Amino acid sequence: MKKQDFLVIFIVLLVLAPFFVFDGVYDTYLKWNASNPYLLAFVKFSVLGTFGEMLASRIRIGNYYSPEFGLFPKMIIWGLLGMWIALAMKVFASGVPVVMEKLFETNGLADAMHGDFSLMKLAGAFWISVIMNTSFAPVFMTLHKICDMHITQYQGGMKCLTKPIRVVELLNKTNWDTQWNFVFKKTIPLFWIPAHTITFILPTAFQVLFAAFLGVVLGLILAIAAKK
Repeated sequence: MKKQDFLVIFIVLLVLAPFFVFDGVYDTYLKWNASNPYLLAFVKFSVLGTFGEMLASRIRIGNYYSPEFGLFPKMIIWGLLGMWIALAMKVFASGVPVVMEKLFETNGLADAMHGDFSLMKLAGAFWISVIMNTSFAPVFMTLHKICDMHITQYQGGMKCLTKPIRVVELLNKTNWDTQWNFVFKKTIPLFWIPAHTITFILPTAFQVLFAAFLGVVLGLILAIAAKK
């Protein structure tokens, strides 16, 4: 491990410590999350999603950051994507249980999602995760890839935020072999569906936060995909 690794670990512990030491910090988070869920989603994904990509950079090139990394553009993009994810999670969490109740002619699935852990809640969380990850997730992953390539085109400069994204050009440059055979075909069924099943079992106040932590894992997956 390098000095930068110890520094990163120290900063992470410093940020997390108040939540375990001071009850007021935890209570404040719950209040802010309830009153400003999408603003908090922006902050969560902005920080954690970018941190995940920094971990990926550490794995790929040995450093968490480089001039071409585009720290602030990535934070802004991740924040906006995080708001989109938070909205999508509410839509799927609200709609899927209702549809599944009618499809399988069962009652109580929608109510179970608001209660304590049960087999019914586990089944509901699984179906929410399956449907979200087989419809929303591929679109999100592709959009994220395009945004990342767009930032790279401008060497991480802030001007990338004011320039139009050449979607068709970037789609043509995408490595679809890796995108399909690894990112879609392997990570969705083997990681994202189980991970988001856990996400939707959690209390509502922690679902988006846990999803944002998964953004750190996404950074590691991107590093593996880049090596491929």
